[in-house]
Amino acid sequence: MVGVKDKYRPTDDEPFMNKRQREYFRAKLLVWKEEILRESRETLNQLQVDNQNLPDLADRASSETDRAIELRARDRQRKLISKINAALKRIDEGTYGYCEETGEPISLKRLDARPIATLSIEAQERHERRERVYRDD
Repeated sequence: MVGVKDKYRPTDDEPFMNKRQREYFRAKLLVWKEEILRESRETLNQLQVDNQNLPDLADRASSETDRAIELRARDRQRKLISKINAALKRIDEGTYGYCEETGEPISLKRLDARPIATLSIEAQERHERRERVYRDD
């Protein structure tokens, strides 16, 4: 896999979203997805082990709270996997790395830090400002 074995890092002095960059981001997304799925399996196994009937009410309440927190975290990760799958689809379609709002390339630094990004930093900031305006009304 490009990027995993050879320590390749995309740079601005090569053509944007060339084959090597696409393979780098595909590998990064697939590794991330596999880590999330592995953590999810571990959590499910742990929840099954912890699914004991605790006699103490306080212990049971604490266990239920922990379980609810874990399930919320899993739900967030399920949504993240959906975003990773969407990013992989964009790589296949040739639209990955381009801002959905402006069509301009998203910076490689941003994509490296957040490979599921769909907006450039400028477009993301505009989006967040609009959200704040509507939220503050």
